[in-house]
Amino acid sequence: MKDRPDDKKKQDSREDRLRAALRANLQRRKAQARARAAQDDTGRQDSDTGKDGA
Repeated sequence: MKDRPDDKKKQDSREDRLRAALRANLQRRKAQARARAAQDDTGRQDSDTGKDGA
């Protein structure tokens, strides 16, 4: 069986959609990691200020 031009176009668009979805997922995960890191830094600063009364 030979690939028809329409099949090639559909495959390309599928690959483009997958690339876009992967890129969006990576950006979302990076943003989450940055937010967690910022939250951890804030938590450490609070514990370093001596809230335990020492």
